[in-house]
Amino acid sequence: MMRIIPGDLGDPRVIELLHIHHTRARAETAPGSAHALDLTGLRSPDIRLWTIWEDETLLGVGALKQLSPEHGEIKSMHTAQSMRGRGAGSAMLRHIIETARASGMSRLSLETGSWDYFRPARALYKSHGFVECPPFADYVLDPNSVFMTLGLSANKSGIDD
Repeated sequence: MMRIIPGDLGDPRVIELLHIHHTRARAETAPGSAHALDLTGLRSPDIRLWTIWEDETLLGVGALKQLSPEHGEIKSMHTAQSMRGRGAGSAMLRHIIETARASGMSRLSLETGSWDYFRPARALYKSHGFVECPPFADYVLDPNSVFMTLGLSANKSGIDD
């Protein structure tokens, strides 16, 4: 049974998975276009990090950055390569969506890569109702980035009526 708990940035397993995420995202993106946060960035007070586990096995991570009281950004979504296809990414994404909604946010956005490596991530977000949008926050238009957003409402689907 999977469980989602607050992320411990002192846990070596979490540090290792975040290092893999950060390194791989930068390797799969053009220089200057990768926006994955390192450990210092994830320690920001406006970011909440969670981990998803099955027993003592770390399946993945995900974070929510508060851009404003009404707008959040998904950061550092990553499922361990060997754990993909088990639903951990969807479970984490649902958790982040529900947390943002419960926090009073009306919009949730994200930036991901446009390269083939990021195709499964884009498919995951689309399957949960995210649609492409213009750059938000401090991002600028970049052919190596895909920006996506989801309007949050009080309903449970995550998609505005």
